This record gives sequence, structure tokens and C-alpha cells, in this order.
Amino acid sequence: MICSQCPRRCGALRTRERGEGYCRMPQDPVLARAALHFWEEPPISGKNGSGTVFFSGCSLGCVFCQNEEISRRDFGRRVTLERLREICRELVARGAHNINFVNPTHYAHIIAALLEEPLGVPAVWNSGGYDRAETLKRLEGRIDVYLPDLKYLDAAPAGRYSAAPDYPEAARAALREMVRQTGPCVFDADGLIKRGVMIRHLILPGQLEGAKRVMDWVLREFGRETVRFSLMSQYTPWGQAAEFPEINRKLRRGEMRAAQAYLENLGLEGFCQERTSAAREYTPPFDLTGI
Repeated sequence: MICSQCPRRCGALRTRERGEGYCRMPQDPVLARAALHFWEEPPISGKNGSGTVFFSGCSLGCVFCQNEEISRRDFGRRVTLERLREICRELVARGAHNINFVNPTHYAHIIAALLEEPLGVPAVWNSGGYDRAETLKRLEGRIDVYLPDLKYLDAAPAGRYSAAPDYPEAARAALREMVRQTGPCVFDADGLIKRGVMIRHLILPGQLEGAKRVMDWVLREFGRETVRFSLMSQYTPWGQAAEFPEINRKLRRGEMRAAQAYLENLGLEGFCQERTSAAREYTPPFDLTGI
């Protein structure tokens, strides 16, 4: 396939076994882990856990990525579409509340094919927000829950920290398409999300004003109740962050408290992550579990 699925549209030739272009991945899915995960937002993890499927490779270049072993160093195992379907069924059989596709942007073609047969639980698209609206349109009716990041609304930090100065434009268009597809969030009697969009924002050190702009935009664009907003404080210096002194530290308590207060004053529905989540033990081991 000649790939143009992500906003980079690099036109890479991706064969079943070899990959080129920015994500470096072949046409067949490469996975690093598939397991029940209990550290997502409560409507995602619930009591039984979210059935997370971690894809290797990435169309972003975040210097602080906690999953850099798979996003930057490409650890993982290539599987067939049939094996991926079996993995999803195994997770459902273990009680997974949903199937959570983590970093799926460059494998949209695989997920579209996979979901031609319903999984029996909600399908969750868990991306960095750097998605093409045109690609997402091909998933309409197949993805139940979108769980994207909204990392930046300014081109400068997007270019400096994620090698994607066009991130703000692409992410805004992608989020609008996600909300168009799902409509307002719908929950079951146990509080688990069945349909809708939950937007995440990871606060970076020194980027409090950027976080406020993100929250302001979400409120203006979608109102207080259509989406859910998740304010994340788990930032930990990782990967290449040491090369960027201004973000080579954890968040200060004052930064997180100020962001939480701003979210509360806006009245956005959602969640605030505990500061104790900023620890390496919250990053799952990428050891081919479940593959």
C-alpha cells in the first residue's frame, strides 16, 4: 500500500513485511502488548479493565514519549489480521469492558477491516490526536469511543516537542470529526462509556498557558457536556526530554493545581489525574504479553 493515512501523508510504500516513511511500520500490524489495563479513566477501565492493544511505531515524534520503546524504537511482533481478531476475542473473554486500540493512527486500514465484524464490546480509538479527518471518516460506525490527546494548540511547541508543527490544525479537524461521528457521550448504568469522545491533555512543564488554551478551545467548540475532558499530570522526563532543559523535570504542584482550578472554573465535565501517576511504574511492560 502507498500510505497517506496520517497527516504527514508521506506516501510511503508499506508491504506486508516492510515499512517505510515516518511510522516505519509494515502494512501488517505490529503489536507490543495486549492485556487488561486498569489505569485508564474510570469510564474506560471500570472494574474489569480495558482490553488494551498496543501498536508499535508512531506518526508523531514526541521527545518525552513514555512508550518510546515501541513508538520510537519499534519493538513489537508482526501479526496477521486473523491473529489480531483472536487477541481481541481473548480479551473480551477475560472480561474486558472494551477493546482499546492504543496508537492506532497508522493502522487505520487494519482496524477498519477488523471491525467489519463487531467485537461485542465498544471499540476505543486511543490516539495522539494527530489523525486525518479523511481517514477517520472511513471508520464511521465502527469506532464507538474516541480517546484522543489534544497536546497543543500552538505550532511552536508542537514542532519542537513532537516534530509536527501542523499538529494543532490536524487535531482540531480530527476532534470535530470524532464528535460528529459519535455525538454526546453515552454511559451505561455502571458509568462505563459506551459511545462518545473523551479528550486528554497532558500538561507539560512550563506549558500552563498552553493547557488553558486547550481547555478554552474545547469549551468553545463542544460546550460543557458533549465531550469529557481528562487533565493528565503523569508527565515524567523520558526519552529525549533531557535534551530540552525546559521540560526535563516533573510538574510542580502549583502547575497542576492551577490547571485543575482552571478546569473546575470552566465547568468542563471530566477527570483530573492524580499527581502520583507521574511514575515509571504506570507505564506497562512491553514484553509481548498477549501477542
